Amino acid sequence: MTDTQYATGLIHTRGLSKNYGSRTALATIDLDLRPGQIIGLLGENGCGKTTLLKTLAGVLSGYDGEVTIAGHAPGPESKSLVSFLPDVGFLIPSHKVSFCLTMWSDFFADFDIDKARSMINDFGIDENLRIKQLSKGMREKVQVAIAMSRRTPVYLLDEPISGVDPSARDSILRSIMANLSEDSLLLISTHLVHDLEPMLDAVVMMRYGQVMLQGSADDLRAHHGTSLDGIFREEYR
Repeated sequence: MTDTQYATGLIHTRGLSKNYGSRTALATIDLDLRPGQIIGLLGENGCGKTTLLKTLAGVLSGYDGEVTIAGHAPGPESKSLVSFLPDVGFLIPSHKVSFCLTMWSDFFADFDIDKARSMINDFGIDENLRIKQLSKGMREKVQVAIAMSRRTPVYLLDEPISGVDPSARDSILRSIMANLSEDSLLLISTHLVHDLEPMLDAVVMMRYGQVMLQGSADDLRAHHGTSLDGIFREEYR
């Protein structure tokens, strides 16, 4: 997979807008995100990050503007190219971890169950435990393992480290890095910029449903003379 395969980006939007009644969730979002990058989708809670990710994942419709994933509008074809981790739990509490892996293997032809089992083993989680027996951090690790075990060019992760302790955050981020192919595109949303900064190639900062700043991590640090975390704190002060 190379940049030249996607003249307008693996993820491409022009004038993407979404309203909930009188409230604007997204306002004319323009993006061209290319493969081989880890991109931080940064912003405060309620700024539109989740709405953007759901739209890109093809689980939210009723938007205006143009959206394509590898040239496909959100729909059945694009969903096969995207692994989406939502910001809410998607596993049934009474199911065992092992059953969840088998179920995802049945759902998705591109799901690598051996990879998922390896990740869960690395996390130190017993596959025979039920989801309801796991701590919040352990549940998030299982969900990350499931999301990262699909063979897709695009990964959309919505706040995968929110609400877990620092040790769990580090473990989750290390696992994501270790299990991401170098030609994939990872778009990961967070407001915990400091934790993600070392892994980011580029950022998209949002506020009030708009993109207020985007670019490569190195260029932004050089231009502003500070870290991404420092830029974030200044912009959202």
